[in-house]
Amino acid sequence: MYKIRNKAMNSFSSYENLKAIREKSESNRIKENRNHEVLYFHKTDDPYSHLTIQFVEKLKEEYSVDLIPILVGEENPDALHEPDLYEKYCLEDVKRISPYYGVDFNGDSYPEKSLVNKANSILAATESNNFIQIAKKVSTHLWNNDEEELSMLQKQFNSSMSKVSEVLSEGNKIRNDCDYYFGSAFYYEKELYWGVDRLNYLEDRLTELGAKKSPSNESLAPLSIKAPEILDSDKLINLTYYPSLNSPYTFISAKRTKQLEKDYPINLITRPVLPMLMRMMTIPTFKAKYIISDAAREGRKYDYEMKEIFSPIGKPARKAYSLFPEMDKRSKGFDYIDALLKASFQDGINIGEDSFLENLVIELGFDWQEIKPHLNSSAWKKVLDDNVKDMYQGNCWGVPSFKITNADGSNPYYVWGQDRMWLVKEEIYKRIENT
Repeated sequence: MYKIRNKAMNSFSSYENLKAIREKSESNRIKENRNHEVLYFHKTDDPYSHLTIQFVEKLKEEYSVDLIPILVGEENPDALHEPDLYEKYCLEDVKRISPYYGVDFNGDSYPEKSLVNKANSILAATESNNFIQIAKKVSTHLWNNDEEELSMLQKQFNSSMSKVSEVLSEGNKIRNDCDYYFGSAFYYEKELYWGVDRLNYLEDRLTELGAKKSPSNESLAPLSIKAPEILDSDKLINLTYYPSLNSPYTFISAKRTKQLEKDYPINLITRPVLPMLMRMMTIPTFKAKYIISDAAREGRKYDYEMKEIFSPIGKPARKAYSLFPEMDKRSKGFDYIDALLKASFQDGINIGEDSFLENLVIELGFDWQEIKPHLNSSAWKKVLDDNVKDMYQGNCWGVPSFKITNADGSNPYYVWGQDRMWLVKEEIYKRIENT
């Protein structure tokens, strides 16, 4: 089983495979005399769709593309873990990041089902060439709970609920056939780009293919951030890092987390958790494919590329975790996890081998004979269980997650994902500047 999993992960992360798929897709497009066709999946009550829809018109203006909006409904349930936490986190995340994109988002709660039905009724009746403009209005009114404005629009654009159901079902099928599972995503020639976070990759690809109309180098959705690259202060902020040993996103975050410790006044606390697959969660193949391929391109962007992968799921992970409490007690918790991740995602090493763990302990400056008695012990299980409970306190269930607190542990601020490391810096900077 592990050989099949490793082969699949290496296939999904391979840059050579990606380039081959792109070359074949472009060759077929030219042969079939097709324009550059970009699909955009829009979900009315998805906070991220509200943010993304603000920039779709700019994509059409800046690039020679046929943009096809697809109205979708509920997320694919097979790909949705902890749905209650997911909804809470998405809402909070978009509220936090929207100002940095110059977008107003006033959603304090999800809109009522009756308003969502109105919104879908309007958009199901909207032609493709008018969809983006109307969807922006609908989204604003929906998240402002403005029933009157939605009703006014519904007088112009209206579909029966059976028509809405048909459109959403068709949209979901198209989305699912593209191996995706949420809204707020773009699809272009065998590749997916989720929301404003991945719009830059779509831009790069279209630019390389000669589809860009203007000479401007400015991205379609630039971030307006204040935090400097390096911050000096006598005041320390606690930054808790929640990694897992089987997470490609954790791997690509480790290098930047280490750099953040050098550049910012933080006390880095490492609290590893079990991989989701070892927490009785299942990840369907289509989601695993997207996660690994997406993490791979993010790794290339941040110069921390995934190379040869050996998944540590199961016994290797348990054995490696068993030494963590002792390594952390000796102030090497982060370095230990970092080395394990590099071995698994760059060097293709089975981290469950005793010889590897022995060499790693020695490299970190310790006597193997002192550390060895902790191998295969059970103390680590409670440590990791406590860690995941703490992570869940911030509506975070995936990794890497981060928690910022003041030096005394007060005022916790949780952030999920390596995509939000810029937001981690913003929050630390804000706390330092306001003291």
